Amino acid sequence: MRKIKKNDDVIIIAGKDKGSRGSVLDVLDDRVLVGGVNKVKKHQKPNPVKGQAGGIVEIEKPIHISNVAIYNAATKKADRVGIKSLDDGRKVRVFKSSGEVIA
Repeated sequence: MRKIKKNDDVIIIAGKDKGSRGSVLDVLDDRVLVGGVNKVKKHQKPNPVKGQAGGIVEIEKPIHISNVAIYNAATKKADRVGIKSLDDGRKVRVFKSSGEVIA
């Protein structure tokens, strides 16, 4: 079970965007794509077949999963994630600090 999933609210804990928050758009193998974070400028050639104009575009690049932590809305801080087994056999993600289940 993954500790960080798509649509989770995360906070960046290391790197140039440290302290900024965003939502996870995609989870790759060991990287996550966070919306509005780690933007870079890319020089793009025009492609008339796809209808793309040329120029400098800003895109979001993935961040290593170790540089993000899940955001706990109750404490308004970054938190670690644990996995707990329920009585009915399901596994759920929980915040390490409080033990509450992550929605």
